[in-house]
Amino acid sequence: MKTLPFLAILSLFLNCSCSGQSNVDSEKVSISQESDIEVYYFHYTRRCVTCQAVETVTSEAVNELYGDRVPFAGYNLDETDGKEKAQELGVSGQTLLIVSGDKKINITNEGFMYARNNPEKLKQVISDHITPML
Repeated sequence: MKTLPFLAILSLFLNCSCSGQSNVDSEKVSISQESDIEVYYFHYTRRCVTCQAVETVTSEAVNELYGDRVPFAGYNLDETDGKEKAQELGVSGQTLLIVSGDKKINITNEGFMYARNNPEKLKQVISDHITPML
């Protein structure tokens, strides 16, 4: 009976640990570099099923919808190159980010909300943000 509260707390912790957000607003924010449209997913080494689904669904959607015109890259924030890219873009945690020139669009919430339960909706969100910028 003592294990029941422990399991409930552990379950709550694991569910919350993957929903950490970066400090980038979901609105468009200025950045200093000029570039074409790019999509980035920042994550940590330890990932849950939802974290992995966000990367998989996003990668598939970008590939299917835009091919080579819009690159997708995943970065591990526990590795040096991931830390450097995150610092360059002003990312401080798990983030799904669309970058176009001086604009950043954070769709992390949508990624975690839809990747496992409604991947088609996540693909639509990605399309709704990228297509008008092409």
